[in-house]
Amino acid sequence: MSTAYKQYLELTKPKVVLLILFTAWVGMLLAVPNWPPMDLMFWGLIGIGFSSAAAAAINHWADQKIDAIMKRTQHRPLPSGELSSTKVLLFALTLTVVGMFVLVYFINILTAVLTFLSLIGYAFIYTFFLKRATPQNIVIGGAAGATPPVLGWSSITGEVTADSLLLFGIIFAWTPPHFWALAIYRKEDYAKAAIPMLPVTHGVEFTQLHIVLYTIILVLVTVFPFLIGMSGLIYLTGAILLGGKFLWMAIQLKKTSSPLLAWQTFKYSIWYLMILFALLLLDHYVPWGDVMPKLFQQPVWS
Repeated sequence: MSTAYKQYLELTKPKVVLLILFTAWVGMLLAVPNWPPMDLMFWGLIGIGFSSAAAAAINHWADQKIDAIMKRTQHRPLPSGELSSTKVLLFALTLTVVGMFVLVYFINILTAVLTFLSLIGYAFIYTFFLKRATPQNIVIGGAAGATPPVLGWSSITGEVTADSLLLFGIIFAWTPPHFWALAIYRKEDYAKAAIPMLPVTHGVEFTQLHIVLYTIILVLVTVFPFLIGMSGLIYLTGAILLGGKFLWMAIQLKKTSSPLLAWQTFKYSIWYLMILFALLLLDHYVPWGDVMPKLFQQPVWS
């Protein structure tokens, strides 16, 4: 792999984009009873993926001065001088144009508009304003990062439904405890770069409390797919077990104030979201996911 290719690939934040695409794909699959059309899935993921990569590249460009200060990011392509600002902006523009063209031409206008608004929300509203303006940046800006399942859903159905918004709600509730755990671990970096993350402005103990509170909200929200009949007992069992461990880690973090535990909580949160969405798929497709009747559906004994 050439050095230039590696640099451009890094601009797209590939691990983040893969998680975005996975949750979008889950939204696509949950949108219909059986299997969605392959062409819509393919082009939908291409369009969403290119647009997400464009937002990541713009984020790199906007944060290059901050990245140069922070230890975690000082080796990124722009701070290290591997790529110029002009090249990064042209790259981001190209990704945006391709992504929007694909969604408009092969999918539908609704998905294209929602994807573009998400791009604007993350790359500009969050990165340029919220990130630098308020310690609640990740709570408000988390709305942009929570849209992939909705985008996937609308790619297949051409509409936004209550079920798709519930998937949005899960990721929206997951984002603060996920990111605040990283913020605790990287507190000194954020302080050095003058980014008003919650641990910097209100202290670690205050942030730990809010991680616990938001994790409780997250656990409660993840029960709703079962309550509305969107999923069954397989998902519910997994959601409670996964959420229980997340909450236990959050409580332990509150007690110990360990940066290492904050890092472990951050890493667990990523696996948590992936497994949770995988369980939604499992319950959607595997017959033994319906061993017990789903709530509000006709009982097996009637």
